[in-house]
Amino acid sequence: MSELDLEVVDGLKLSEEHRKLLRPGEPVEDENGNSHRLPRFFFSVPNWKRAHEIKLASHFTLAELMTVDCREADLLLEEFPHYVPCAVTLIARYLEDLRREADAVILVGANGGYRSPVHQRNEPKSSHCWATAADIYRVGSTYLDDEKSISKYADMAQSLGPQVFARPYTQGDDHLHIDLGFIAVTPRNWSEE
Repeated sequence: MSELDLEVVDGLKLSEEHRKLLRPGEPVEDENGNSHRLPRFFFSVPNWKRAHEIKLASHFTLAELMTVDCREADLLLEEFPHYVPCAVTLIARYLEDLRREADAVILVGANGGYRSPVHQRNEPKSSHCWATAADIYRVGSTYLDDEKSISKYADMAQSLGPQVFARPYTQGDDHLHIDLGFIAVTPRNWSEE
């Protein structure tokens, strides 16, 4: 069990059907053609009730960052247990820091958290596959759908540390994308061998 009271699983030991969809440890290319290995270790989330109960940070539940595949992916990934990369705890921490800096509620979009490698919006592979990205559509009462609001909160997010990337506004954006890159977490007492 993890400190979150969730079972940690080695993706290489999941069923063949799950491995085919989650592709644990496999190399993939990002939008720039750089190669990264997909996450290998996952939290096993038994049901929606637990996902809503588990706080990854003071103001963020696991459910807020795992909604996508439970609704829009391959049918097998809609079933429980649901597998979420262990790095999800890192993005939750930065979202909490951003909430504190903004002094306002941060709302993550429905497609804005973890997305499995088979999700249609993950070609090429993005940091959402690592559970280290979030798409924020609202901060407090401000909808992030114009250059001024997105730029303001992008600057605020990037001030949290050099590891935080905030995508600059482009015409038509309706959210702020922040990510920590392609971080794969190996839990304490686990081996990659």
